[in-house]
Amino acid sequence: MIEQSIPAKALPAKAVAAEFWQTPKDELCRALGSGPEGLAQVEANRRLAIFGANRADVSQSRSALRKLGQRLWNPLIAMLLAAALVSGLSGDIGSFAIIATVLSLSITLDIVQEHRAERTAEALRESVAIQADVIRDGKDMTVSVTALVPGDVVKLRIGDLIPADGIVLDAQELHVNEALMTGEPFPAFKTDAPCSAALPADATNALFAGTSTVGGSGRMLIVRTGGRTRFGAIAAAMAANAPPTALEEGVRRLGVLILRLTLFLTLFVLMAHLVAHRPAMESFLFAVALAVGLTPELLPMVMTVTLARGALRMAKRKVIVKRLSAIHDLGAMDTLCVDKTGTLTEARITLEAHIDPQDRPSGRVLSFARLNSTFQAGVRSPLDDAILSASRDAPDGWVRLAEVPFDFERRCLSVLVARHDEHVLIAKGAPESILARCAAVEIDGLAHPLDAAWRRKMADIQARYARDGFRLLAVAIRSVPAGQRTIAVGDETGLTMLGFCVFADPPKQDAASAIEALTSLGVTIKILSGDHDAVVAHVARTVGLPSERVMTGAEISELTDAALVARVDDVDLFARIDPDQKRRIIAALRHRNHVVGFMGDGVNDAPAIHAAHVGISVTGATEVARAAADMILVTPDLSVLAAGVREGRRTFANILKYVRMGTSSNFGNMLSMALASIVLPFLPLLPLQILLNNLIYDLSEIGIPFDEVDREDVAQPEAWNMTGILRFSIVMGMASSLFDAITFVVLLNVFDADEALFRTGWFVESILTQILVIFIIRSRRMPWRANRPHNILIATSVGALVAGLALALGPWRGLFGFTALSAGLLAVIVAIAAAYLISANAAKRLAISRS
Repeated sequence: MIEQSIPAKALPAKAVAAEFWQTPKDELCRALGSGPEGLAQVEANRRLAIFGANRADVSQSRSALRKLGQRLWNPLIAMLLAAALVSGLSGDIGSFAIIATVLSLSITLDIVQEHRAERTAEALRESVAIQADVIRDGKDMTVSVTALVPGDVVKLRIGDLIPADGIVLDAQELHVNEALMTGEPFPAFKTDAPCSAALPADATNALFAGTSTVGGSGRMLIVRTGGRTRFGAIAAAMAANAPPTALEEGVRRLGVLILRLTLFLTLFVLMAHLVAHRPAMESFLFAVALAVGLTPELLPMVMTVTLARGALRMAKRKVIVKRLSAIHDLGAMDTLCVDKTGTLTEARITLEAHIDPQDRPSGRVLSFARLNSTFQAGVRSPLDDAILSASRDAPDGWVRLAEVPFDFERRCLSVLVARHDEHVLIAKGAPESILARCAAVEIDGLAHPLDAAWRRKMADIQARYARDGFRLLAVAIRSVPAGQRTIAVGDETGLTMLGFCVFADPPKQDAASAIEALTSLGVTIKILSGDHDAVVAHVARTVGLPSERVMTGAEISELTDAALVARVDDVDLFARIDPDQKRRIIAALRHRNHVVGFMGDGVNDAPAIHAAHVGISVTGATEVARAAADMILVTPDLSVLAAGVREGRRTFANILKYVRMGTSSNFGNMLSMALASIVLPFLPLLPLQILLNNLIYDLSEIGIPFDEVDREDVAQPEAWNMTGILRFSIVMGMASSLFDAITFVVLLNVFDADEALFRTGWFVESILTQILVIFIIRSRRMPWRANRPHNILIATSVGALVAGLALALGPWRGLFGFTALSAGLLAVIVAIAAAYLISANAAKRLAISRS
């Protein structure tokens, strides 16, 4: 049965190996029931019905109802919905309206953001060639690439996109740009010779969908189409559900924590009341009010506003934020994985040096290399473009007479040029190919025999530059008789070696400074590249990254996922890896509890961008990479990443402020009420008063998204720490409950308070302590050393405090079950509140944990 699962009688073939390029082409043709004349049209139509259209369309777009259901499954959202329902049934229409509105806006925004990601697979499909020249019934014809099937023979010319995966049947100087799939910026030479390479990137006879021809011509036999191509596998990864973001994971865990606290307190109170034979309905409503009081109703709104403000600030830095939660994830990121080509480097080949056989700069090498590139008749390679860009001098009287074109076997190209009576053959190509054709080396204008010592010196030069990530092109010449006007392969002998042209894909100018800024913020950077390990290591050293610990794709292919997880932290650079291996590395880092970012720009980067907590791309990236990314850098300035990390941490610090304030205050108040309701002969607060207290406190925190943060809040990555949040809630909540207990004793034993007076006094004390403590615990520092609170936070907090006191002490207090307080009682309550604030300032050091 054929590798693409064709029915048994579909093709007269035996199994095709997964590494199809390892199968001899004649055998592969037999397996696919094809040959040089291609398929019959009838057979092609039959296979099209079996395989389906040749498109990377595996869209798994979900309905809006399913998207909504996924979000409602979050424990925190479900709990808030339950709180809204209970509030509505108990008559608290205000709380119901607020919770319902906040959730509706938050969920709607989230669903709209997700819609953008669903365009990724469409971008993949549209980036493939529209038409292809195919041989059917022995005739050339043009068909849509979607109609291609395994066994088709397709003709390739310069500029064609490869429409599917297959092998080379025949080639004439075929050069393919595979940079978007492998990360290798130099064109790959393709031949029809058998290949035993284990990795696709090393398969010299294989062609893959999405790459493109940049030189020569040839024919290919299609082996895999549609979703079975490497390109299709990437599309499938993009269509799959994205893994949860760091923010989603944190909010889910927070929801579970609050749910447990809520269930514990409410069930404890309800059972205690029923055992004490309190009225069942009154006890139930009180327990429900406690549950609602423990829920952070405004958390979705606080997060949305905070993240939106972060996105606006990022936009001013020319960064497009497609998914709001990516702002948080960027701040929480402790590991950033980057592609090399186009991300750290310019993805533009430049001529770095031109040297003689003694590794000295040589203008003569550049002059003859320029003449060769100028006069060659074929399509210029990026290496030729780099040579011509480095020297724009005119040919200075030289004229072209003849040429021996490049071919894969010789790996060199020669031109015959003339000026007056001087005729010179100029050859350039792979160093080993040129040296094999040389008999001498030129030093200071004099020729010396190319003996073993010179050959060792040439080999040392090549090895040294290769270790530093450079690629060498050798240049040699030979004088020919003045009357000779043609050359052949046989003339490429007895050459004199002039030296080497040295090429590189240079790092971006701001790469080193951007790396330094990120590492100073506690972000570990790893390079994930399809390029050679020596080149990757060189780039790493150039931009200031460690380069000693390298793992290659061949090594990764031998590791299970569990083994990769065990080793991934100990590797700095990953080289010669394919797209799926990039995704596996990201998954392994996530499994190690890292918050991972990935920055890339090619098709081969899309799965990793999709798998990371935060995916980053640039405007010059491929469409699929931009579509998969959560953030897009509009300008190629990598330094904005460090600014983005600081912005993300600022955003998270403000979200964490709300969580800490809300959970600790609510827990303290609810703990006080739960215990008081058991020992008092009456409810400490009516259900309506509990909900009113909670609503006023939430409104006081609306200004938190606008607040400033301290320097230490952005110095290191900080993720959701449920142990720390629980510790903060317990320590600060118990401190609050202690002063609540003091208030209870004073009200009952000093002022002999009745039910209305007790509820009013405690409500006032609770409002004072809850709101004023915001200015104590909003910073790790002492209040007078912290950044000044934002004016909006001051306004919302003070405004909520005034509103709460007005409702409890104003002329309409009777509507809410409150009564008047004497001046003496108010003075005592203020004193208790002041004492609590002093204690809270001391307790927060114990409460705030970075572990």
